[in-house]
Amino acid sequence: MKAVIKLGGFVFSEDRPLVADYVKLLRDFVGEHHLVVVAGGGPIARAYINAARTMGIPESLCDQLGILVTRLNARLLVDGLGEYAFSEIPVNIDELKHYFASGKIVAMGGLQPGHSTNAVAAIAAETISAELFVNATDVEGVYTADPRKDSRAVKLDEVSVGRLTEILSNADISAGAYDLMDPLALRIIKRSKIPTVILNGQDPQNLVRAVRYEKVGTKIVHD
Repeated sequence: MKAVIKLGGFVFSEDRPLVADYVKLLRDFVGEHHLVVVAGGGPIARAYINAARTMGIPESLCDQLGILVTRLNARLLVDGLGEYAFSEIPVNIDELKHYFASGKIVAMGGLQPGHSTNAVAAIAAETISAELFVNATDVEGVYTADPRKDSRAVKLDEVSVGRLTEILSNADISAGAYDLMDPLALRIIKRSKIPTVILNGQDPQNLVRAVRYEKVGTKIVHD
C-alpha cells in the first residue's frame, strides 16, 4: 500500500516523546507498505513562533521558522530509521517524487509558508496517488465541536469533507495554529478523493489498525 502518514508535533514532545515507538513501527511496515511520513512542528515550533511574534516578525517568516522545526523532526525520523529511510529531506514536490521512487520511507516536514503540514501531507498523498492518508493527531478523531472546550461534543465515526469544513470553519489559521485540518488540506482531499483517516496518534497501534482498514478514529467520506 502507498500511504502518507502525518505525525503531529506531539510525537516529538519532550514530555512524552513517541518518536522511538513510531520509528520501530514504521520499520515493521517496510516491505508491506510504501510510505511518506510528514512530521509536524509541535510545541518546539510554537515556542519559536511565539518568540518571533514578540519581536514583530511577519507571519510568513514565523511560518518559515515552523517549517525548519518540522524538517528537524523529519531528520530525527530519518536518522532513527537508518537504512529504511531515504537519507535526504525533500523540500519540494519534485524531490518528493524522486526520493519516493527509491522505494524507501520518505520523511519530510513543511514546504512553504502558508501551508500547514496537514496540507503538505495531503499534497504528498495526491502526488504519490496514496491509497491512504492517516492524520495522527492528539485527539480520538473528529468531534462535533472541540472536545477540550465543549463537554457535549460527540465523536464522529465518519464525516464528509463538507461537514468537516463546517466544523472547522472558525479554526485559527495563523502560523503554528493549524489543528485537525485546514482549508487547503481539505480541498486537496476532496478534489482527489483521498481515503483519509484522522485518529489518536498517542497510541501508535492506532496506525496499525488504520493500515489494516480496521475501524479507528474518524474516516473522511466522499460523495
